[in-house]
Amino acid sequence: MTETKKVFVFDDNRDILDLCTFILEDAGYEIRTSENASDIENQVAAYMPDIIFMDNWLPDLGGIQATKAIKNHSELKHIPVIYFSANNDISALAKEAGADSYLSKPFDINDLEEIIKKYIS
Repeated sequence: MTETKKVFVFDDNRDILDLCTFILEDAGYEIRTSENASDIENQVAAYMPDIIFMDNWLPDLGGIQATKAIKNHSELKHIPVIYFSANNDISALAKEAGADSYLSKPFDINDLEEIIKKYIS
């Protein structure tokens, strides 16, 4: 039996978190969600996900700073971070943050699953 892949979704919108949880658990992933980016390194280190989805608008620390914090951390920087936003400028934001890729909202369920497979297969 293969180990269940772990996904961590950071988003300040509870509905998005619930939707992601529903979709991803259904697809066989283990999921953790957080509505804020406070103490981001410890939140991520405590779970050690295989992939992270990072919203742009987060309380405490925005998505860009949160992503940079993960990417500057020696034990976490290998984890792919997918920038996750409805912002029109998402590709520029993802690049500035140092994210591995991005997914626009509203997202297609197939696109969500494809990007996960691409980074953690």
